[in-house]
Amino acid sequence: MKKTLIASFLLALCLNTHAQSKYEQNITALREEKAAELAKEQYGPLKPDQVAFLDYFPVDASYKVNAKIEVLFDEPVFRMPTYDGTSNEYKRYAIITFTLHGKEHTLNVYQSVALFQNPAYKKHLFLPFLDLTNGQESYSGGRYIDLSTD
Repeated sequence: MKKTLIASFLLALCLNTHAQSKYEQNITALREEKAAELAKEQYGPLKPDQVAFLDYFPVDASYKVNAKIEVLFDEPVFRMPTYDGTSNEYKRYAIITFTLHGKEHTLNVYQSVALFQNPAYKKHLFLPFLDLTNGQESYSGGRYIDLSTD
C-alpha cells in the first residue's frame, strides 16, 4: 500500500529572520513547540536548562520534499540501540522514497513497541537518519524526525 507523504524535512532548522516566508514561520513554530516539549521531559536527551542552547541550521525550502511511503505489515520486532547505550524494541513500519537535489533516497520509518502500548503515542513514528553533517555540524549519533500515522 503506497501513500504520498509530504515530509517537510526539519533538516534545515532555523533562527528567526526579518522577512520569514510562511514555510519559515511554520518551521520556527515547530522548533519552539519541540523546545517546549524537550524542556518538560524529565528523562529526555537534554536537561531543561540545555534546551535554550539548541542551535539550528537555516531554513532551506529545497529540503522540503514529497515522498512515497510504502506501509509494511507483519514486520519482526528488533532491538534498536539508543543514545544512552541501552536499546528499545521497534518494528519497521514503512519505507519512504524521495528525491533530494536530484538523487533518490530511501529511509525506514519505525514504530516503538513500548510507545504503541500508550494511547498518547499509539500513532507515533520515528524516522532516524544520518547525513554528511553528523559528527561535524550535528550530533554524531544521527538525527531523527517524529512522524505520525495521521
